[in-house]
Amino acid sequence: MTRTFRIGQIVPSSNTTMETEIPAMLRAREAILPERFTFHSSRMRMKKVTKEELKAMDCDSDRCALELSDARVDVLGYACLVAIMSMGKGYHRVSEARLHQRTAENGAPAPVVTSAGALVDGLRLLGAKRIALVCPYMKPLARLVVDYIESEEIAVADWLALEIADNLEVGARDPLALVDTYRRLDLKGIDALVLSACVQMPSLAAIPLVEAEVGVPVVSAAVCTTHQMLKALGLETRVPGAGALLSGRY
Repeated sequence: MTRTFRIGQIVPSSNTTMETEIPAMLRAREAILPERFTFHSSRMRMKKVTKEELKAMDCDSDRCALELSDARVDVLGYACLVAIMSMGKGYHRVSEARLHQRTAENGAPAPVVTSAGALVDGLRLLGAKRIALVCPYMKPLARLVVDYIESEEIAVADWLALEIADNLEVGARDPLALVDTYRRLDLKGIDALVLSACVQMPSLAAIPLVEAEVGVPVVSAAVCTTHQMLKALGLETRVPGAGALLSGRY
């Protein structure tokens, strides 16, 4: 009998991308592998990507974890990278442990993946010591993201902040615009390119195209989150058309 896994996501209220890109990847996986997936979300209020709104939103994540554990999800993903990274270096470990504890207290313990921790872990799995990245944030928040990644001993050789404060505007971007945008980066000596260091900025359609051009692994926060979810479930980390990290080799 084919096993069906319940994927839970804690999503900012204005996020429109994680509930499209993660299902798209796992539906593509269903075409080549036997496991099946259903998708379940709980939302935290956030409209503008500012440090103040992100902090207030993060306080809501415990409620969301509790709600999703009511549905007995098999894995839980915290779908906001910058919210975690703006709370202080290493905070993804604190968040993952606390939210897992909420599910355990509700009698439905589930592994918790944060997009922030998934990006760091994904880059480590690829052996990336030096990267470049694109993000949609205002420059002060983008700087926090860069500093957070570098605190995990991954050097950020170059980065580009698109400075879009409205989260709906971020989600409305054409993912294929990144095929031109990334060319503004200095890619000399990098081991991997983070095409979207934000789970709200669509990038999935561009990843295989850019990876073919640059010749190094290309990831996004969403790709890394999907990888970590599959790993937490003990499943093969293979998704067609999603880049090197989801090739099944890692």
